[in-house]
Amino acid sequence: MNKSELIDAIATSADISKAAAGRALDATVASIKASLRKGGMVTLVGFGTFYVGKRAARSGRNPRTGVAIKIKSAKVPKFRPGKALKDALN
Repeated sequence: MNKSELIDAIATSADISKAAAGRALDATVASIKASLRKGGMVTLVGFGTFYVGKRAARSGRNPRTGVAIKIKSAKVPKFRPGKALKDALN
């Protein structure tokens, strides 16, 4: 499912226009990004939790030349599914 299909599904399910569903989805994604940027967590009960993980610095290799390179540490977004979501899949 891509973004436009998700907007169509939201619009149909909530009985609102596609434009309103698109704005609602964009606002939701923006709010999640803003919270994660501040280092917070976003918990949607029954769905899951978005949080910021840390990836340690490490060494790697340039696949083209084989030269060793240093890869910086980074913050990465992560998602932990909730029980209700897991149960819906099994």
